[in-house]
Amino acid sequence: MMNRRHLIAGVSACVLPGCATVSAPTDPVAPYRTPYKYGKLILGGTGRKGDFDEKAVDCPFVFSHEGRFYLTYVGFDGTGYQTGICVSYDLIHWERKGLILARDPADPVTRFNVASASILRENGLQTPGRLLKVNGEYVCAWHAYPSPGYEEGPAVIGLAFSKDLFSWRRDVPILTVEGAADWEKGGLYKPYLIKHGDTFILYYNAKTADKRWKEQTGFATSTDLKHWTRFEGNPILRNGPAGSPDARFASDPVVVQHRGQWGLFYFGLAQDGKARELLALGDTPTAFTKVPEVLIDVGAPGAVDDAYAHKPAVIYHKGDLYHFYCATGGKWPNDVRGISVARSRPW
Repeated sequence: MMNRRHLIAGVSACVLPGCATVSAPTDPVAPYRTPYKYGKLILGGTGRKGDFDEKAVDCPFVFSHEGRFYLTYVGFDGTGYQTGICVSYDLIHWERKGLILARDPADPVTRFNVASASILRENGLQTPGRLLKVNGEYVCAWHAYPSPGYEEGPAVIGLAFSKDLFSWRRDVPILTVEGAADWEKGGLYKPYLIKHGDTFILYYNAKTADKRWKEQTGFATSTDLKHWTRFEGNPILRNGPAGSPDARFASDPVVVQHRGQWGLFYFGLAQDGKARELLALGDTPTAFTKVPEVLIDVGAPGAVDDAYAHKPAVIYHKGDLYHFYCATGGKWPNDVRGISVARSRPW
C-alpha cells in the first residue's frame, strides 16, 4: 500500500499492475557540496620575521597518512613561495612541521620559489585520501616561478620524489612554456597529479601572455612520469562568458572519482574581482561539464574570505566532506591570506 512516507520520499511507491514507477530525483552535485564554512583560518602566516611562512600561507593539499592528517601548503616570506607541511588529528587544529621544499639560490629554476601543489593519492572522493607510491616513493608535483615576488614570471612544472614525505628529491621540469600553445604561453600554474589505470594524468592551469591575462585548465599524460604529452584538445576547462564566475580564471584543478563519475573542483575569477570555488563533472577523467552553481562563495564584508575563496583541497572523514581553500580577506596590499575550510555537515 502506498503511504505518506512513500510519497514524501519519492521512491517506487506504486505497486498496482500497470502503474508507472516513480523514481527519486538524483542530484549529482550533492556529494561534492560543503556549504558550512568554519568561518576562521585554520592556518595563517606566522608573523615572525624570518619564517618561510611569515606573511601568508596558500595552496592547501590534504591527505591522510599513518593515522593522522597532513596538509602541505606554500608559505610566502616577501621573496617567494616555499613549501611546508603540518599535521592534525581532527582537520581543524594543525601543528607546523617545517619546510619540505625550500628554494635553492644556486638553482635557476627554484632560486626564488618552489611550491608543491599535490602528492599522488587515492582518487576516490570518499576514500581516506591515502598516498600512493611509485617504485617505492611518493611523488609530488611542484611548480616554480623564475622571479621574486608573488607568482611572477612564466612558471614551470616538475616532479619530486620521497620515501618519508619530508626529504624530497627534485627532478628537472617536465612542462615549460617552450613551444606552448597560446592559452599557456604566459606561464604554468598548479599541477594536480593522478593515476588512472596505467596512465598518469597531470592537470594544470596556465595563463595567456597578455598583461590582463586569463587562466584556463588542461592536462598532459605519461606512462613513466618522464615523458609527457599535452592533450591536443587543451584547455579542457575554458573561461566562461562575461558575467560568469570563471570569466577570467578557471584554475587550480583537483580531480576525484565518485561512483563512476569524475569531479573536477576548481576556482573561478569573475569580472567583479572575486574568486569562488566551482565544480565540473564528467564520465571520464578527461572531459568535464561545468556545474552551474558556486560551491563556496566569498564571505560577507569583514569575513576571512570576503575577497577570495579559492584553491581547493578535499578529504572525506567520518561521513563528512571537508573542503579546504585559500581564504583571502581585506584589500590589497593589506589583505590577509590564509587557509580555511568548509564541510558538508554543520559545525
